Amino acid sequence: MTHIPTFGALIIGDEILSGKRQDKHLSKVIETLAARGLSLSYANYIGDEPDRIVAALKQSFATDHIVFSFGGIGATPDDYTRQCAAAALGVALHQHPEAVAAMQAKANFELTPNRLRMAEFPVGSTIIPNPYNQIAAFSVGDHHFLPGFPEMAWPMMQWVLDSKYSQLFNQVPFAEEIMVIHEAGESNLIDAMNRIVEQFPTTKLSSLPQHLPNGRIIELSIRGDPAAVPVAMQQMKDEVHHLGFRFDVK
Repeated sequence: MTHIPTFGALIIGDEILSGKRQDKHLSKVIETLAARGLSLSYANYIGDEPDRIVAALKQSFATDHIVFSFGGIGATPDDYTRQCAAAALGVALHQHPEAVAAMQAKANFELTPNRLRMAEFPVGSTIIPNPYNQIAAFSVGDHHFLPGFPEMAWPMMQWVLDSKYSQLFNQVPFAEEIMVIHEAGESNLIDAMNRIVEQFPTTKLSSLPQHLPNGRIIELSIRGDPAAVPVAMQQMKDEVHHLGFRFDVK
């Protein structure tokens, strides 16, 4: 079976952490990966603080993860990601000839010094084409640095996945079953949940309690190995029935 690497996301920008803009990237990354049989393991949010960005990137570059970074690759004073990536790698920025050529190919586009600055990437980078406005983004190994604008970033993320990682798509068989348990508290079910986790290590269990106007419920899902999921869920149903709680299956 193909080894599936860890996927992560870095979402950079004060506008997200200040609440001026609602982040849309996280849900799109999850959706885009899921459509290819992949999943996101973590996401980190970072403000426009160069020292913090450098530290996060140093830690990230030290892994073998596939990471998508969103935001901060423009030319305004609050765009730090290009410079921070270079600092984290211990290399210089340089003007990437393919990024410049993509700008030059754009009709009626004046190559001002500020625009050319957006073609400065860490030494060793490769470009990610931008179908929206031809201002490229960049990759360093398995780290992919994209604009903060969704209309640009999302097609570029899809291009990276489809052109670099198609061999990873739909390699891990996956199943999920969900039950809704009525009027139980999580404390009533913890022992049963622990038994499921211990006995079925190729599955993941999640418990989402909700308090509704007509009572409380727990939405409990078991996902993972298609051979193990139905067996684990049947055991969980038996445990819940034994405890005397009503449940529905979604």
